[in-house]
Amino acid sequence: MKQKFNIIQSTCLPIAIDNCNTDLIIPARYLASTTRDPKFFGDAFMHDLRFDADGKPVPDFVLNQPNFSEAPKEGVHEIIVGGQNWGSGSSREHAAWAIAGYGVRVVISSSFADIHRNNLLNCFVLPVIVSEQFQTELFNSISADPKTEVKVDVPNQTVTNLATGHSEKFDINGYKKYCLMNALDDIDFLLENKNKIEQYEQA
Repeated sequence: MKQKFNIIQSTCLPIAIDNCNTDLIIPARYLASTTRDPKFFGDAFMHDLRFDADGKPVPDFVLNQPNFSEAPKEGVHEIIVGGQNWGSGSSREHAAWAIAGYGVRVVISSSFADIHRNNLLNCFVLPVIVSEQFQTELFNSISADPKTEVKVDVPNQTVTNLATGHSEKFDINGYKKYCLMNALDDIDFLLENKNKIEQYEQA
């Protein structure tokens, strides 16, 4: 979903699963669908961890717990704090579609699988890499108070744990930063620069 990125301040979904692979994020059986309906993929997000074989919610899974079961919306659960090596496994773009379709705008982790990280950016979900110490601090703060908020300042490239006041800088490719802040995908960017491209070709 194309939305301009500036400052995102929200409560978080703590998914403390190291090596959370793309098959956990969206099971393979959903890959055959030809729809691009965000709700379809959002409903499939973490499906086999959220539901048992009979389709009943798994009570112990974090997204089914009372503090974290509310669907993401502005200021609420727009941020995932994930375990290390988030998005490992296959390169399926559907995993990024599922995260975006669920309503998440930012995923914070100490490390990402490279292809998944790029897929997230292409789906207007910001992957933020922090130190393992800061990642642990976020998990601890959320565990102590599920209403803990995190502020992600895209222009200044900082992420702040509002429970402690601690901040870290994060890196982002300048082109992708511009696209996120202006809600542009690659084609939008080219169209925005159509005149410059035509002038270059003529010269």
